[in-house]
Amino acid sequence: MQHKPEIFDIPLHDIKPLIDVPEYSLYYLIVTVIVGVILFTLLIFALIRFIKNRNKFSLRKEHLKLLNAVEFSDAKKAAYDITYYAQSFQNDSLEHQEAYEHLQNNLETYKYRKNVDSFDEETKTSLKNYMALLHV
Repeated sequence: MQHKPEIFDIPLHDIKPLIDVPEYSLYYLIVTVIVGVILFTLLIFALIRFIKNRNKFSLRKEHLKLLNAVEFSDAKKAAYDITYYAQSFQNDSLEHQEAYEHLQNNLETYKYRKNVDSFDEETKTSLKNYMALLHV
């Protein structure tokens, strides 16, 4: 068999040789996966923190709720309840402490007697001023 080399040796002038194209898709994939894992971890952390804080019991919130719900029909019991619940907020600031002491002075007349009258206007005003300072 005779070989015909002239058919395969035709020079091609219009076809250029292959060139190297830089390929970055693997790097893009790695960076995307790392960023995705970080974002997913932060999302899980935030969700766990939200769930923990949602169910967390706050004594200050409970005392503020109970302080707002105090019944004034029995002044003696109300004076004791107000004193007990208001203690939670007395050390918040100097203003809170002064208002608490003033409220305490007004409530003293209702605590240690067998029969007491209903709250006077000064005590009600003092309580309203103290309640206006409270926030949780």
